Amino acid sequence: MAAVCQVTGAVPGFGHNISHSHRRTKRRFDPNVQRKTYLVPSLGRKITINVSAKGIKVIDARGIEAVVKDMLARGVKL
Repeated sequence: MAAVCQVTGAVPGFGHNISHSHRRTKRRFDPNVQRKTYLVPSLGRKITINVSAKGIKVIDARGIEAVVKDMLARGVKL
């Protein structure tokens, strides 16, 4: 599963692990992406989306209907 949130658009960040001796190795900071299923009355069905923890909070605050409307306007496939 790709580490991209379909609601907020959060993508992985990149950086370095730095050891005690200050050697640097590449690392990746993944967002907390989870697969969630929501019932959308306007579509008359359930949708399953990859959403980050922040995206879940956005859905709780704005409602699934408003979020789905914005996603469809952006062209995200549901």
